[in-house]
Amino acid sequence: MHVHQQERLWLAAGLAMLVLFAAVITTSAVVDGFVPPSRIQSIDPTKVAQTPPFDHPGLRKIADGAYEAYYVARVFSFSPAEIRVPAGSRVTFYVTSTDVEHGFSIPETGVNTMVTPGWVSSVSHTFKQRGTFLLVCNEYCGAGHHLMAAKVTVE
Repeated sequence: MHVHQQERLWLAAGLAMLVLFAAVITTSAVVDGFVPPSRIQSIDPTKVAQTPPFDHPGLRKIADGAYEAYYVARVFSFSPAEIRVPAGSRVTFYVTSTDVEHGFSIPETGVNTMVTPGWVSSVSHTFKQRGTFLLVCNEYCGAGHHLMAAKVTVE
C-alpha cells in the first residue's frame, strides 16, 4: 500500500504534537510538584451510618473559634440540615456521600468541593460575616437535585 507524501507529513505532525503535549504535561507535573493528594480519607459508602463521626453528623467544637462540621450527602438532602456557628469561626467541613456524586457549595464563600461516594472531601472557611448562608448541591444528582440544600447560620 502506498502512502502519499502529504499524508505522511500530516501523520508525522500529529504524532509530533502528541509527543510534545505529553512532554509538556509531564514536565509541568514534575516542575510544579503535582502529585495525587496524600491525605485522602476513604469510607465505605454502604456503612456511612455506622462509621464515626458520620454516624452522628453535625458540628463539633475543637478549639476556641475552630469547628469541624461533618455532613452526609444523599439523594436529595444534606445531613444536618442546619448548623449554627459564631462569627469569626473557622469551620472545616468533612463531607461524604452514601449514593451518587454530589456537590457541596456555599456561594460567595469559596466553599466548593465534589462529594464522591467512598471518599471524604474536606474544605475550610472562616465565617467573618453574620447571616444565613445557603449550602447547595452544585452537581446534578437526579430529579430532586434542585431541592438539595442546607443552611449555615453565622451568629
